[in-house]
Amino acid sequence: MTVNNKIFNMNSDELIQSIQSGNLKVCIIGIGRIGLPTALSFANSGLDTIGLDVNSKLVNSVNSGIFPLKDEPGYDVIFERVVNNKKFSATTDIKKAVPSSDVIVLSLPTPMDQNNIPDYNALKSVGEQLHENLTPGSIVIVESTIEPGFIENELMKIIEGNDNRLVVGKNFGIGVCPETANPGQIMNDFNKLPRLVGAVDEKTANIITKIYGHVFTVELIPMTDCKTANAVKLTTNVFRDINIAFVNELALLFEKLGIDVFKVLEAAKTKYNFQVHYPGAGVGGPCLPVNSYQILNSAKLAGMNNFRMVEAGRQINEEMPSHVVDLLLDGFSQAGKNISNSRVLVLGITYKPDVKDIQLSPVEDIVKKLLELNANVKIYDPYFKSETVFNIKVEDDFVNSINEVDAIILATAHQEFHDLEPVFLAPRMKTPIFIDARGVLDPNLSRKAGLIFRGLGRGKI
Repeated sequence: MTVNNKIFNMNSDELIQSIQSGNLKVCIIGIGRIGLPTALSFANSGLDTIGLDVNSKLVNSVNSGIFPLKDEPGYDVIFERVVNNKKFSATTDIKKAVPSSDVIVLSLPTPMDQNNIPDYNALKSVGEQLHENLTPGSIVIVESTIEPGFIENELMKIIEGNDNRLVVGKNFGIGVCPETANPGQIMNDFNKLPRLVGAVDEKTANIITKIYGHVFTVELIPMTDCKTANAVKLTTNVFRDINIAFVNELALLFEKLGIDVFKVLEAAKTKYNFQVHYPGAGVGGPCLPVNSYQILNSAKLAGMNNFRMVEAGRQINEEMPSHVVDLLLDGFSQAGKNISNSRVLVLGITYKPDVKDIQLSPVEDIVKKLLELNANVKIYDPYFKSETVFNIKVEDDFVNSINEVDAIILATAHQEFHDLEPVFLAPRMKTPIFIDARGVLDPNLSRKAGLIFRGLGRGKI
């Protein structure tokens, strides 16, 4: 395809024909948790797709036909199909992938630094490389979660550079289509949740809408610009972080008042305008904590140094691991034992159930605090059997892991743990202290079985 026929220069009929005939070439930069399913979706729609990643081990696995996301149902079948029919492959070579592609999709991480300031270095670095390698006439689409204004104020200028080879709106387009997928349920969300489309100009927005309309069967909602679309993404996730913090704080209060927060929530959600959130050991993952700090950073840059509700929410959620350890210490006090040199088993270390991902998991803080208290910490997580996580080798057998321990903390509610029976646990433990940080066990049945039970938000003993 010649430069003159690149996607940005096509009229509507030419664009539709190129999409439907599969002539467009797509490059997904970043083929991790979200990027790989995105790439597979593009390839499955008939578009030649190449995944670009700095992780050479991941790239080699993909090209060897090894699907890395075992906890994402449905994509293993698509992966096998598009790899076999050569619609999808991966590379670490940006000079190979980008110049030959019409559509460049950025699915890169946007973590925080040690001071909780958003770190966009991955996007900036790729932006610099796009300046050198992007072919005029191409489209750049950012799916990464970013602060409102980052496209307009920073990334666009990085890609353009100072040599006038690339000019936004003149010979290439840039826009956003923020991903909205929940890890562990990505295929379901890609097939059902509407997507937002924003761009620096209407022409680019129309191109993105036609491409995504071909790949995904969901509603595509036009947004005024890039920053508005990104603001929507942050709003939805920060909303969750704040509401989880509210429920966590209620849980702390209701413990003291002798009220079971889970019974309150089950009744409250019968009201038509109540959206239920649940308490827990903390909020982790690459989205909610990061997104709250992104909006806090935006507020600071805008001169609002006291963005109080989001700040308070973050503080509450970040204190929950300490509260879980306090519940444990209370259990040891009732048992008349010292936690020092005791054996404590932590069940579940991922930041959310049924996903193999420990990014910003609050369980890491729990483990650190236990080690500081001189406890002998054991871990069992079905997704990390025999692997070393947080410098501890994960147990490979659940039943063996509970034998002769002094205490158990249920920190992540994997489906496997929902079938736990207190009468099975108590006689196998040396000291039957059980801390339920996720509302899985029934408090009354647990105590009747002989457990020294503490449940987050479950009221007084």
